[in-house]
Amino acid sequence: MRIDAGKMSFRELADAIKNSSDKETVVDGCIGQRYIATALGKGRKIVISGTPGNALGAYLDGAEIELHGNAQEATGDTMNAGEITVFGSAGDATGYAMRGGRIFIEGDVGYRCGIHMKAYRDNRPAIVIGGRAGSFLGEYQAGGTMIVLGDNIGAKPIVGYFCGTGMHGGEIYLRCDKVPVKLPPQVKAERVETLPEYAGSLVRQWCEKFGKDPLIYTGKGFIRLTPDSDNPYKRMYTGN
Repeated sequence: MRIDAGKMSFRELADAIKNSSDKETVVDGCIGQRYIATALGKGRKIVISGTPGNALGAYLDGAEIELHGNAQEATGDTMNAGEITVFGSAGDATGYAMRGGRIFIEGDVGYRCGIHMKAYRDNRPAIVIGGRAGSFLGEYQAGGTMIVLGDNIGAKPIVGYFCGTGMHGGEIYLRCDKVPVKLPPQVKAERVETLPEYAGSLVRQWCEKFGKDPLIYTGKGFIRLTPDSDNPYKRMYTGN
């Protein structure tokens, strides 16, 4: 099925995708429509050209989304399973409260990527970012894996301020040489020259999707961030 989204409201587009019996739906001319593929289940693939609005793939439950363009805020909000691939950049709160599945971003992400990301049993969410991430990456992260590859960022830092604020689970890998500035004392930073198998497999998948050489992106050391169990968060904003 092929849909020209140019003059459709977000509700018309959402209903057309939801009601389609085709396994693959191609959406052309997307221009700001929100809630595309909300809660869409396994066995469906949505290929989008243009710029979706907020909450692309929210509550995604197994479907595959391929976006040729930039995504706005809250891509993959509370997604349970499936995969989102963005041939471009994504806005703030990418992967908000993500509980499973994978998000692959070719370019950058905005603030608060992976906020409240969590894992449970076999549900292990992952986000791989090709460029850089804004401030508050991994805020309140409780599980899952995030990887920032720092591709084509020039002199900019690979991540903004307050990375890992409130982080109490999961892991973040940054492909850089220096520990981020203003890293909270409750977050442990260590140098790893070789990625563990799972993280390495995520980077190789990212490279395959975007036509990159995996040797370039796995041949350099990473900074691994994890919660410091010896110095946990106790009081963050207020106190007696």
